Amino acid sequence: MLLGVWVLVATAVAAAQGAPRPELVLVPYVVLPDGARPVALRHAGDGTGRLFVADQRGLVHLVVAGRLRPRPFLDIRNRVEAGGEKGLLGLAFSPRFASDRRFYVYYTHRRGRSLYGRLSRFEVSPEGGDKADADSEEVLLEVAQPWGNHNGGDLHFGPDGHLYLGLGDGGAAGDPEDNARDRTNLLGALVRIDVGGTPGAGDESCGGPSRYAVPPDNPYRGADGRCDEIWAWGLRNPWRWSFDRGTGDLFIADVGQDRWEEVNFEPAGSGGGRFYGWSCREGAHVYDRDRCDGTLHVDPVIEYGHDGGHCSVIGGYRHRGPEQALNGLYFFADFCSGALWYAWPEDGVWRRRLWRRTGLHPSSFGEDEAGRLYLLDLEGTIYRLTVKEAE
Repeated sequence: MLLGVWVLVATAVAAAQGAPRPELVLVPYVVLPDGARPVALRHAGDGTGRLFVADQRGLVHLVVAGRLRPRPFLDIRNRVEAGGEKGLLGLAFSPRFASDRRFYVYYTHRRGRSLYGRLSRFEVSPEGGDKADADSEEVLLEVAQPWGNHNGGDLHFGPDGHLYLGLGDGGAAGDPEDNARDRTNLLGALVRIDVGGTPGAGDESCGGPSRYAVPPDNPYRGADGRCDEIWAWGLRNPWRWSFDRGTGDLFIADVGQDRWEEVNFEPAGSGGGRFYGWSCREGAHVYDRDRCDGTLHVDPVIEYGHDGGHCSVIGGYRHRGPEQALNGLYFFADFCSGALWYAWPEDGVWRRRLWRRTGLHPSSFGEDEAGRLYLLDLEGTIYRLTVKEAE
């Protein structure tokens, strides 16, 4: 399929009067090298307009003005345990990247027979801004991974300047070790840390030797028997999640077990500490009644079942880019069916509308510095989501 030839156009069918009716267009933007498996797309916020694409195999590709640079920005394939759900899974650039030249990745690696998730900091190579220094790695956090799946790994800096990391429950099926409800480890949690600070006297790290500070307003900081780093918990495999750049609200797409996929919403200023239900609940439904101990949970604002070939939610972004017809719409997809939806709030409830089944295997979304949205196909093509131009 040739780049620039395939342009998908459809008008959203809205049964409800007044529902959004944008004419969406999915335009091929760049094709990655053979074998690439893109899982995250980021900009550096430095005014250059460059896009960086995390490849599950252990590479970060660089895209400038829609063209792929022949040399990768980062190559750590020799450190990454890739395959299945393992690999290089998260990428985030420092809010001060233009001056400190630092960025962060999350990947799985093996030490002996044991599998770990690793959060590391890197710097740009002294030879220039288009190449990272692979030897500059500083490991900040490691989390033992009992099984090879449900690694999570998405990384974002929040509006507060702190780094957030989403982790899965450790794998297998049904969370056999009940990790997502256990606040003495980081599995099944959204982690919030201050990577610009140094550990304080009251910081008790659950991620190994601490090379970061814990924000003083984290909900469990200093709580006996709780990990200071936890911001939210009760997640199965948060793949993918994002902040609304306009409001600071948080959208967390959490992959379900056998029946329900979900998107959770956390308003800005919530204070953290929310329990999203797993493994008592899957979506807004009871999954394991024996694990429902009365703890207050937060149900998703969006859910859908596994009928129609759906199997795994891929979280996206709320659009805040230049295409005004898309403004305020939250986009998400399903990996197996290739379905692409958009959602919007109406009378205090989030409504969703199916745009179409794309025929792709969506793995992630991304946004550029201007807020334009991109859809990543695991087969190696990046698409830009826009609107049909007036004729």
